[in-house]
Amino acid sequence: MNKKVLVVEDEADLRKMLKILLGVHGYDVIEAEDGYEAVEKAVEERPDLILMDIAMPVLGGIEATRAIRSHAELDKIPILAVSGYSEFYADRAREVGCNEVIRKPLDFAQLRPLVERHTL
Repeated sequence: MNKKVLVVEDEADLRKMLKILLGVHGYDVIEAEDGYEAVEKAVEERPDLILMDIAMPVLGGIEATRAIRSHAELDKIPILAVSGYSEFYADRAREVGCNEVIRKPLDFAQLRPLVERHTL
């Protein structure tokens, strides 16, 4: 059975690119375009990993991560924060339960090993 990755990203083009790139490497990708949808999909789908954009309209990644971590059954799912402002958000992201912070623009050559390590 393939590992499931929840990609939370408000930019449709980046979400689509991540879905294609992760799909090529055998991951089933679930998409969410904002933090509210991320929490819903995390509860419904129980992904093996979450790639969480931090700066999103409606409900940002910090708040969405906090909400996901409040569910005991989701507490162990690795969450990788993704941000163009990684230095600004890094401490806050870790405080709410993100396992790592990844800088945008994404370099898939560096992202793939992180995804693999967190989905073993």
